[in-house]
Amino acid sequence: MQLNATEAPPARGVWSLLSSAPLVCYVILVLVGILGNTVVICVVGDDIIRKQKVRRNSDMILVNMAFSNLTVSIVRNLLLVLTDMQIEMLTSKTWCQVLMGIWVWLRCANVWSTFFVSAFHFQTLRRTAPPTAGVRGPPRSLIMGFGLIWTLNFIYSVPAFVFSTKGGKNATETLMLVSSTTRPLLGCLWDFPSVYSGLAFATASMVIHEIIPIVLMSVTNLGSLLTLYAHGSKLHATNKSQQDPTMNRVPAERRAAKVILALIILFITSWGASVVSVNYFNYNRGPSSAYMLTVARFSNSAFIALSPFILAVGHRRLRAVLTSVLTCNCTRSVKA
Repeated sequence: MQLNATEAPPARGVWSLLSSAPLVCYVILVLVGILGNTVVICVVGDDIIRKQKVRRNSDMILVNMAFSNLTVSIVRNLLLVLTDMQIEMLTSKTWCQVLMGIWVWLRCANVWSTFFVSAFHFQTLRRTAPPTAGVRGPPRSLIMGFGLIWTLNFIYSVPAFVFSTKGGKNATETLMLVSSTTRPLLGCLWDFPSVYSGLAFATASMVIHEIIPIVLMSVTNLGSLLTLYAHGSKLHATNKSQQDPTMNRVPAERRAAKVILALIILFITSWGASVVSVNYFNYNRGPSSAYMLTVARFSNSAFIALSPFILAVGHRRLRAVLTSVLTCNCTRSVKA
């Protein structure tokens, strides 16, 4: 890849062109993502620890997704904020290889952790009836799922540890991936042996970590909604005059399916906008590249920042904590 271009990085140019307003908005978005996912981990994680004998597997999956969101915010998005504030952080080629590898690993794990929420709910509903309570301890399938997500994505990130380097002051990004960064962060750039090998890796990344997860999320969530509709109709027809315990569980599972649907819609919207923007830069390189990369910048953080609020709508404990916090703040404001 060419590392000696003389023009300014496109994303940084449009960032300064639009004054400080985008930076302020982006800082707020990143901070909301960090605080929101920290609350999810603390509240839901505390609930898991307190109920060790009866653990809800869905809560463990939510904590895993929130953890992946939090790590991406701290390790990547927070660094973007610091560099935009003109805080210089020196990096060597070795540190660039480490950071690029970590960014790709965490971002890809974040995608599949989000898919795991929908896949687990669909698998649960495929049983004879929705479960009425958590099981004693996490099942092996759940532990294996977590292990596969983090292990396979780490293996996939190995090229980032190898084909990345430290660019010069005037170096520009000639290839970008949604799974890493949307501009030369800390001067770290991709350094593939040839342009064709770089585009091949970018294309494989787009298919494996962008298109396939979105399709699988949509299919599993649609399957969950159809399963719930069929199950509810069957129970209503066969047990119309009876009190069946599974009938009481269906409305709760429907609410869960709707929350997951909202998460998927938010994910597809934010991730899709980022995919379109970054690949416009990679394969078109038109005059709107700088503005498209700014859109990608916000899109990459939108899901991380907003997903905790969607989870709070469907999670009783999170909703209670959020309500109590808002109530306390409103009371203090009135007294003041």
